[in-house]
Amino acid sequence: MSKTEQVCVSLFTALLWLALPAMMLAQASTPNIRESGNGAAHDGRHDFDFEVGTWKAHVRKLLHPLTGSREWDDFDGIVVTRSLPMLEGWNESEMKVDSPTTHTHIEILAVRLYNPTSQQWSIYGSSIKTGIFDPPQIGQFNHKRGEFYAQDTIQGRTVYIRYVWQDLSPASTHFEQAFSADGGKTWETNWIYDGMRVKE
Repeated sequence: MSKTEQVCVSLFTALLWLALPAMMLAQASTPNIRESGNGAAHDGRHDFDFEVGTWKAHVRKLLHPLTGSREWDDFDGIVVTRSLPMLEGWNESEMKVDSPTTHTHIEILAVRLYNPTSQQWSIYGSSIKTGIFDPPQIGQFNHKRGEFYAQDTIQGRTVYIRYVWQDLSPASTHFEQAFSADGGKTWETNWIYDGMRVKE
């Protein structure tokens, strides 16, 4: 293992241990039981299995969200998602993308935890620039569409954040992030990710 890989593993381990108490608290949320087509409760702990593997990533990022700007930047790179071997269904995903235009680099981590009682996911994200987890995005999948919500403060403003996974297939995936500054009445998409699976 290279020094860079050792640093990444150490960072992920430290972040996971620091965030574990908050993760457990969020996972104890109010039950929101869904049913499968045959009337049985839906067990969604494998809803994110589609993401496990290596992906060629293309990202479009709105440079100045919630300002009325329409200036976007494009990034290309790689996403690697791994299952956590002792925690069924849970996984962690690493993204590293670069912009050939602005020469900006993005390196982020997502950890996804499933609560079998509420049947909802909590998604914790962090950037190598901050080293801390953002408030978790909490939600679920229905008919191959996943919606996850959180509230955070961005540039001094309280905003709602929405993640949407959709148009999923064994070979491709699509994700969008949007902000709302008016309590969810309107949404502005500011991050679009398209992944193409890399055959291993």
